[in-house]
Amino acid sequence: MDLNLLPLFLAVAAEHNFRAAADRLGVTRSAVSQGMQRLEDALGTALFLRTTRSVHLTEAGERLFDALSRPVSDIAMALEGVASDDAPRGLLRIAVTSIAEQFLSGPLIASFAAACPGVTIDITVTDEEFDIVAAGYDAGVRLGEVIAQDMIAIPLTGDQRETVVAAPSYLAAHGTPAHPRDLVYHRCIGWRPAPGAAPYRWEFEENGIPFDVAVDPRITTNDLRLMLRTALAGGGLTFAPQEVFQPFLNSGELISVLDEFLPPFPGFFLYFPQRRNMAPKLRALIAHLRAWNRQAALPVITAEDAPPAG
Repeated sequence: MDLNLLPLFLAVAAEHNFRAAADRLGVTRSAVSQGMQRLEDALGTALFLRTTRSVHLTEAGERLFDALSRPVSDIAMALEGVASDDAPRGLLRIAVTSIAEQFLSGPLIASFAAACPGVTIDITVTDEEFDIVAAGYDAGVRLGEVIAQDMIAIPLTGDQRETVVAAPSYLAAHGTPAHPRDLVYHRCIGWRPAPGAAPYRWEFEENGIPFDVAVDPRITTNDLRLMLRTALAGGGLTFAPQEVFQPFLNSGELISVLDEFLPPFPGFFLYFPQRRNMAPKLRALIAHLRAWNRQAALPVITAEDAPPAG
């Protein structure tokens, strides 16, 4: 272990930026980057999560940073502990969009928790778009089309499609729209990501040409469950991924309309910033998802050969 690399580590940990750390130490940015790669390779674990936008300490990096403030006699033990930490354990933080029904339905997370008892799972359900590295998350779950290109992404579901649905009682009373432009004459239940944000525009396609409709919803919320319950109660037409409504479509409690204007699109992905020296807790989640995908007959992409999203 080259202990001369530790001042580089401390500078990057303090600045959260490789260039600022280089300026602080009077060396080149390349020297800092290469030094951190040597230190991580020597330890066999990642100390930083990096994107083109930010640098953030991993859980192992935080332990090392804390340990370096102790007496020098403890440092060797700290390095040894980080280097030998190959079991999945610690806090795994994941930011998940509220429409990722399969990930949030329960069985996938429950089976992972049973398989990895040393991992504590903290899931934040949010539809805000932000830098997960800067916010301290290990990974996120979103639709593939909105994941930044410098991330690694592995499939969580197959293709998805949006669906417009309503209860039979609503359609009997108000009629069935024949074209998306007819939605402006209907009572619609819309979704918005946060207070103050505009309601989501309902997106369609006709003859290969995409278009959207501003439905001016009578009811707007950021809660899919409220949208679903209101539609079931005959409150109007609503719009979300088909898997949210599938049990109620199967039972006949909801009816889908305008299907010919709603083609499939790439589904949900687990995404994360790091290829090399991945934390065992995240590696374990990826392995669990690979097994889950095989069982569901979804395409399998490993963290090593996964292409950047986008």
